[in-house]
Amino acid sequence: MFFKRLPIFALLFPAALMLNAQDDLLSLLGDDDKEINFANAAFKTNHVINLHSLENTAPGVMDFKISHRFGTLNGGFYEMFGLDNATIRLGLDLGITDNLAIGVGRSSYEKTYDGFIKYKFLRQSTGARNMPITAAFLATAAVQTLKWSDPNRENLFTSRLYYTWQLILGRKFNDNFSLQLSPTLVHRNLVRTRAEKNDVPALGIAGRYKLNKRIAVNAEYIYVMPNTLADEFKNGLSIGFDIETGGHVFQLHLTNATSMIERGFVAENTNSWGNGGIHFGFNISRVFTLWEPK
Repeated sequence: MFFKRLPIFALLFPAALMLNAQDDLLSLLGDDDKEINFANAAFKTNHVINLHSLENTAPGVMDFKISHRFGTLNGGFYEMFGLDNATIRLGLDLGITDNLAIGVGRSSYEKTYDGFIKYKFLRQSTGARNMPITAAFLATAAVQTLKWSDPNRENLFTSRLYYTWQLILGRKFNDNFSLQLSPTLVHRNLVRTRAEKNDVPALGIAGRYKLNKRIAVNAEYIYVMPNTLADEFKNGLSIGFDIETGGHVFQLHLTNATSMIERGFVAENTNSWGNGGIHFGFNISRVFTLWEPK
């Protein structure tokens, strides 16, 4: 009942509490910030494919993101192998500092609005401060706005709310290869049956391999813990390419996930690679500098 009474963004405060703690943590790890060499560009954007990546949008930069998933390939020629159907999400991500980013979005999937906050509390570095990994905390909230199936009954707004908490741990091993783990908890205020659980724990793993200066291959897999969801729901697997062209990054991929927010691609994924339930999709990222960091 506690979760149902949370305002949509109340869950975002834990990350803010880390802001004051970071200076103390970093002071234990090194002395001179000017001699610290931070790892960067472990991933090309702040998303691997569906999962958030280790990276944040740069401070003062607005990232306008268009995410698109066509229908599944097993629709055959009649559905033009999925091209006749589409799910879309439009998002705006904003970098506040080197460590803090926020964002909002709207998906056609169940007419959902979502927001997130992501805070890096450790950054991979060498030199005066040696830190082998980057670690970030992600918190998201989402509200679906479909019309009530039965408007005459008592319908609670809290039934529309969903939350996700995620710890992102990763490392850029060299200029070409990066890997991350994403322990995740999705909370759904309302589920379809009493047999389903409101809380869905999962573990995401994602990697990137750089093929050349502008192209990289990405992959991610999301393992949902056993006895959490009904058998109809499947683990998510996505494979794709990043293509950088100046101010744009194009991400082309194949995935069995329809939704582009955590509640959907972690806890409500019904498609399977085995029967052709694969979406062709893309993310397009275009950045705009709103202010120059000091």
